[in-house]
Amino acid sequence: MRYFLAGIILLNSIFSFSQNALFIPDTISGTSFSLQLQQGSTNFYSGITTSTMGVNGNLLGPTLFMNQHDFVSIQVENQIGDTTTIHWHGMHVSPSNDGGPHTVILPGQTWNPQFTVLDKASTYWYHPHLHMRTNEHVQKGIAGLIIVRDQEEAALLLPRKYGIDDFPMVIQTKAFDVNGEIVTTQTALDTSLMINGTVDPYLDVPAQVVRFRVLNGSSERVYYLGLSNNQSFYQIGSDGGLLSSPVALSRLQLAPGERAEILIDFSALNGQNISLISYGAELPNAIYGAAQPGMGGGQVIPNYTSNPLNGSNFSLIEYHVGSPTSNPISTIPTSLVTHSPWQEANAQATRSLTFTPVTMGPGAINGPFLINNMAFDMMMINYYIPFENIEVWSLTNQSPIAHPFHIHDVQFYILDINGVPPSPSLQGRKDVVLVPAGNTTVRFITRFEDHFNDTLPYMYHCHMLTHEDMGMMGQFIVNGPTAIQENEKPAATIIYQSSLSSILIETPSILNNEILEIFDVSGKKISQHFYSGNRLQVDVSSFSDGIYFIHFKSDVYKNEKFIKW
Repeated sequence: MRYFLAGIILLNSIFSFSQNALFIPDTISGTSFSLQLQQGSTNFYSGITTSTMGVNGNLLGPTLFMNQHDFVSIQVENQIGDTTTIHWHGMHVSPSNDGGPHTVILPGQTWNPQFTVLDKASTYWYHPHLHMRTNEHVQKGIAGLIIVRDQEEAALLLPRKYGIDDFPMVIQTKAFDVNGEIVTTQTALDTSLMINGTVDPYLDVPAQVVRFRVLNGSSERVYYLGLSNNQSFYQIGSDGGLLSSPVALSRLQLAPGERAEILIDFSALNGQNISLISYGAELPNAIYGAAQPGMGGGQVIPNYTSNPLNGSNFSLIEYHVGSPTSNPISTIPTSLVTHSPWQEANAQATRSLTFTPVTMGPGAINGPFLINNMAFDMMMINYYIPFENIEVWSLTNQSPIAHPFHIHDVQFYILDINGVPPSPSLQGRKDVVLVPAGNTTVRFITRFEDHFNDTLPYMYHCHMLTHEDMGMMGQFIVNGPTAIQENEKPAATIIYQSSLSSILIETPSILNNEILEIFDVSGKKISQHFYSGNRLQVDVSSFSDGIYFIHFKSDVYKNEKFIKW
């Protein structure tokens, strides 16, 4: 395939001239969201029209503002002419609301996830997750940010005026063919760099402390962020929340899927320009974006050395510093939020996952890659996890290239990397961690709480989207409270009555003052009843349509489920 390489000369220099004002996505706030996935077109380069996809527009999607504890309803209408899904990356939602590969949205259909926002204040994002089509749909443009606010974050003196002193930055690279169309197959010629869909961007910023919510939305590339004058900046947030205190940095590594919230103090730079750089020349080998992407020179990615971004320092965006706003934030806070990581001594299980290429040898770096010698299978559940389990996951990378590992449902805390505690910037709540090559082991601890579903799984996978699409993914089910040995228990009978306004529950034996609980698919308890005798009629007329689970608290009978529609 022949490629279009416009813009490379500009991108390959720290001192590139930035000529396009940074696009700032629109916002939607509240508890009801309407998102239309649609086809469109975008002029990334003058005179060239490119077919794209977007959400409520031609490219990317609006930033969604949500408040912790709000119950939200999202209408997702699929008008792209292809089956897809939408995953709420990093958010702690039930499997039925998660938007993984099993929750497909057919062309012309609308999906309506509804959930209570349980997450802490942070920057999350949404993107398609259809197996073998994720990279295509994200590269074409379907992605957007989610900003969750909570009372803890609101009490801090931080910039939070969106588009004024609080800016979104979705960093991506793309490859274009000679017709100016986006290449969605695996390629190392992702030479076109953009932020929020803007090539060669600049941004006018006030001479004060400014907040940037940075997402690596690229398919494969890792960035190594720093300022052109080597001034320190401050990381205040990780994937799933604020850090305990700001971390002063001169460099920040960001892998695909990761987010970081940073503060830059422009107070002393009024009237000056300063650039945010990716210092690719400083990336260690065996990372996509370094001079050598694999362990040893024998690992070769086709066309990798032809891409001037690889192993080079290049400008991401140029900041033009102007007058401060009224009531500016002018200081960096000394502390942020309190963290209480789960203790390894309290872990109830340890799981070991090993990353390997399908074929060893010089071409191993190109994949496909496996997790525990298995490729993704929609019908295979790799792990059954007891509800509320605290677990340690140990990730060992025996492949020649680093992989960003992402797990759905939960946030985790990194315990160590090859036995060494994580750096301060990695000590917050995470849902993506870059696992270096060279037989490196990363361990994290997490808890599977609030949600369970005995039939619908969550995913874990490499967030290099080409690797994910080729099968570097697995899935797990969080079993309900009594899923263990369920098949050995007797079953109750469910009889629907009166046009689904009530159900009749019958048991083989007489029970005395048994407690019967009904949960929805998110694991939320809907009602509780006292059961005496061998039958009980339950009014379900007020229940929303959906799947429900019946649990006998004494565990004498199997969990049963019924459908209200």
